[in-house]
Amino acid sequence: MGAIKVHEFTTVDGVVDTPTWTFPYGFPEDLSAAVGALTADAAGILLGRRTYEMFAPAWSTRTVEDDPGAPFFNDSPKHVVSTTLTDPTWSNTEVLGGYDPDRIRELTTHGDLYVSGSTTLVRALLADRLVDELHLFVYPVAVGTGTRLFPEGAPQTPLTLVAADRLSNGVAHLVYGPG
Repeated sequence: MGAIKVHEFTTVDGVVDTPTWTFPYGFPEDLSAAVGALTADAAGILLGRRTYEMFAPAWSTRTVEDDPGAPFFNDSPKHVVSTTLTDPTWSNTEVLGGYDPDRIRELTTHGDLYVSGSTTLVRALLADRLVDELHLFVYPVAVGTGTRLFPEGAPQTPLTLVAADRLSNGVAHLVYGPG
């Protein structure tokens, strides 16, 4: 049985939406290596529709010369949780339909799944205790407004800190497991 490994860029005040606030911090080698370690053993990618719609045009035309992560994103099976996406154009993409925790558990029989962004999906996965590793890359900036992974009024979600690293650009890489 594979693991579900989630990767989120977040601010210190918990904002996870369109991370343009990451740009001033660059993408140094140690950050690249940390994300690469998440994708290295993944048998597939699990995404929500909105993240898929951002990733598909951004990754589908990249080559390994553009970005060493391009082969993973382009060649891996992609599973999209969506009731509205009907005609995916990115290669190796399967639309799963609505959120179904049993179907997602079934996907892990083929190996690890990598999840990036996909806030609504990640909230559901956390609620169903399907996340094995939650990798939060916490940027040293507060932006005040935006979508948060754990919004006000959300249920309590116990987690266990597994690892913590300081990256060269000042980002804290925190790894949590189920609490």
